[in-house]
Amino acid sequence: MYRERASRLPGAAVWTSTPSGDDGPGRVLPDGCMDLLWHDGRLLVAGPDTHAHVDGGAAAGPWAGIRFHPGTAPTLLGVPAHALRDRRVELADLWPAAEVRHATARVHAAHHPARGLEDVALRLAASAAPPDPLLTRLVAALDAGRPVAGTADELGLGARQLHRRSLTAFGYGPKTLARILRMRRALALARSGVPFAETAIRAGYADQPHLAREVRSLTGVALRELVPPGPPVRRACP
Repeated sequence: MYRERASRLPGAAVWTSTPSGDDGPGRVLPDGCMDLLWHDGRLLVAGPDTHAHVDGGAAAGPWAGIRFHPGTAPTLLGVPAHALRDRRVELADLWPAAEVRHATARVHAAHHPARGLEDVALRLAASAAPPDPLLTRLVAALDAGRPVAGTADELGLGARQLHRRSLTAFGYGPKTLARILRMRRALALARSGVPFAETAIRAGYADQPHLAREVRSLTGVALRELVPPGPPVRRACP
């Protein structure tokens, strides 16, 4: 079972995933985010995905995580997003051993790993620099369906500068981020009952076939498989 709630860290979400014995593999869809994870007593980081990640289902056991708003995790974790693109990495491979031990102890001391992860994230945020305000505006504009080129002009960023800063913050360029955010908008519409043809137009696709191609390209499955009653879809556990 997957559960999620808003975090005390603005823009973040805390989640838990406890598969049942009947669960098959779950599909983690790209969403522009990065996560700090707990599993089997270990801390890991899920980097930004450019395609769906299929987890191990019930055999994988319980997970907990905190999912950071697009562009915010690299500042907190001290690692550029592109270094973790499409990867799940042990925190011990990114931080000094003493810092990992301290963070792990804080998670284990909490009444639940998810609360411990949230405490770690809040502690990191208290001493980290704030996210790049221009990229925060970029995410908001792209999530609203604004074009990349026009948004870059409004922000006063050239194409190369925007791409370079996006790699650090999101793990990929702004066009890939725009594709992922558009797909998320489309899935939200389709799951709310909006017909696929109307979903395509409202989400900014040329037509329903365009929507279908993009969803399959980013997720590896057809749109109908991602709309209930499809297979289990998880957002953050690897």
